[in-house]
Amino acid sequence: MEIEPDQPWWRPEQGSTTTWLLSVRVQPGASRTGVAGPTGPEGAELKVRLASPPVDGRANDELVRWLARELGVPRSAVTLVRGQTSRSKQLRIDTTNRRG
Repeated sequence: MEIEPDQPWWRPEQGSTTTWLLSVRVQPGASRTGVAGPTGPEGAELKVRLASPPVDGRANDELVRWLARELGVPRSAVTLVRGQTSRSKQLRIDTTNRRG
C-alpha cells in the first residue's frame, strides 16, 4: 500500500519527521482485508475492511498486523492510539525502521 503524504487521513505527528498518524474507519467481518478508500467528511478517514470479527480485540489485532505488513514496518511500530472499541480509530506509525 503506497500512501501519499498529502491525504487528510495520513499526517505527521506534531514535532516528528518519522512518526505518522493514520485515521481509519474499519468494517469488521468483511470477506477479505483491504482498503476501501477515503470516507467521512472531506475524506478524513481511510476505510479499511477487516476479515476478522469485532470480538475480543481480534479485528484490532488484524488491523495492526495488516498495516505493519502493508507499510513495511515492524508490528511493534504500529500502535492503536484511539478507538479500541470504536469503528473510527487512530494509529501511530513509526517509520524509522521501514523496509524497502
